Formats: sequence, C-alpha cells, structure tokens
Amino acid sequence: MKQVQNAEEISNIAFGFMASKALFVALHCNIFSLLSKKSLTSVELAVEVKVPENRISTICTALTSIGLLNRENGKYSNSIGAEKYLVKDAKYDFGDYLRLQIDRQMYGFMQQLEGVVTNNMNKDDIDSYAKWMENEQEAELYSESQHAGSLGPGLTLSRMIDFSKVNTLLDVAGGTGGFAIRLCEQHPNLNVTIIDFPNVIKLGIKKVSEAGLSDRINFLGCDALDYNWPSKKFDAVLMSYLYNGVPGEEIPKLANKAFNILNSGGTYIVHDFMVEDDRNGPHLAALWQLQHLAFTPTAKSITPSWVSKVMEDAGFYKIVNNELIPGMTKIVYGKKPID
Repeated sequence: MKQVQNAEEISNIAFGFMASKALFVALHCNIFSLLSKKSLTSVELAVEVKVPENRISTICTALTSIGLLNRENGKYSNSIGAEKYLVKDAKYDFGDYLRLQIDRQMYGFMQQLEGVVTNNMNKDDIDSYAKWMENEQEAELYSESQHAGSLGPGLTLSRMIDFSKVNTLLDVAGGTGGFAIRLCEQHPNLNVTIIDFPNVIKLGIKKVSEAGLSDRINFLGCDALDYNWPSKKFDAVLMSYLYNGVPGEEIPKLANKAFNILNSGGTYIVHDFMVEDDRNGPHLAALWQLQHLAFTPTAKSITPSWVSKVMEDAGFYKIVNNELIPGMTKIVYGKKPID
C-alpha cells in the first residue's frame, strides 16, 4: 500500500473533487462523445456545446492535466480510457452512472457526512435510501443510472457462478433488474423475482419489458427490510449492493431470512463493496463504504471474512469469495446444506 509522503500528494487528495467535477461537467456537455474518433479545437467544441470558448478551454485543460484528454497541435482527443468508457453508447460506457447518480445525487449526500460522523445531525434530517426512494423523480434518476452500472457486473456474475440448475432466484433490492436481465439472458432456465421500492420497480418493469423478459422477471414493490418476502422458496437468493446500505444489525437478519427462504442445497450470493480483511484497501471500496455511511449512520464497513462469518452463523457452508469488479466489489456465496 502506497503511503502519502508530502504536501503535493495531500493536495492531490484534497483537490480530487475538482477533477471529478471536471469529468462530470464534460459528461453533461457531451465532450467525450463529440471527441469520439475525431479531434477538435476548443473553439470547435465550444460551437458544438454552445457555450463560450473560454469555459471549454478551461475544462479541457483540466481534463488533459488529469489524463482524460490528449492535446496535440491545438486539438483535443479522448484518452484510451475516455474513448472506451465515457463515450455515449460505447460497449463499456458507464458515463450515465457517473453523470447522473454520482454527480447529481451522491455528491449531495456527502454534504451530510460530517454531521453523521460527529453525531451533530438530527436523526430525522438524515437522508436515507428509503426516504430518497419515496421521491419518484429521485428514484427514477438513481435507478436509471444504477441500471446502466449493473449490466456489466451482472454479465460477469453470470459467468462466475453456475446457474445451470438454478430455476428460481430472489433478487433482494434488485433495482430495475440489471443483474436479473443479464442472468436470464445467459441462463434460459432462470426465473427471477425482484424486491425493491415501488418507485424503483416502475422503471424496472419498463427495462425488463424492453429486454423481452417480462415472462421471466417479476417484481414485488416493498422495502426489503419489512421482510414481506414471497412465501414460496427459491433455488438462489442474491443481495447486490444491499449490505452496505442497511444498518449493520440488519445484516444477520437478512442472512437468516435468505437461509429460510432457500430450497435445500440453494445458493446465497452477496455482492457489495468490500474492503480487504486487513483494512488497507482497496481505496475505491473503502470510499464507497464511506459514501454509504453518509446516509446510513449505523452501516457496517464489511470485509469478505466478516460476511463469510455471517453466512456461517446463518447455517451456510462451502463459502467462497471472489473479486467481481476489480478494486471495488466482491462476491461471497455459500450453500444451504442438503436435507
């Protein structure tokens, strides 16, 4: 693990929000898409974006300084990473996830972090997922961006675990079905039930219909922590991005509920931001956990060994953990014993 040694490195950390804002503004202005496969001057970009040239020049200089753009002979072009991940509709594009969820929503949440950590906020004033999802517009904005960010990891998950004998899956807090869609596309035998907030599943129903999977993916609109889950049993239970977003004391309850609702020999899968057991990183997972703390003051900073222990305590065995999104997320999964 690299340690900070001087004032410049401290400044790089402190000023990181400026770099991220430059990225977000560029996405809002469609700069990376405009530069896709062609170079433009700041004057040409200003005409395309319809803003004064001095502003585009300043933004592009900042983007060049942090490596997102290249500048040669007065013209700007995308870096390899920007072309691959930030151009609209590119194969690996996750610009909307950054532009909508991270910039429009998560930045606002982080304003309450100090008050949460120091216990200087009234409990009723702290925003939470549940309060957030009661707002139809905020729920749609969050869900739209989260959907885009879940399709890729969903495909990866479909290849990491054998779903060939999984006919029914309960996706708890499954959002608009990003994971479910990818899993069903890869496994024709699979049928999924998704639990999430009513304002979230409104968009989910549309996304699933567009994917042509309405006959295999259905929704139940409720707060997962109300535990009004289906009475039938499932072959697998998936909880993606849930453990970090709930009070720590709820996690063992979720594991126990998953155990009880699984068929004999069923699989329980947890996917989330997890730091390593030695708590030295990775930094992206650690920072995401910090973000979750901002709106869930009793959230638990989870590690693979801790999640494994929760599963063991609930009765699961043959527990495995793997990295899913490099440097960010892991999956921990285990089996319910066969009767």
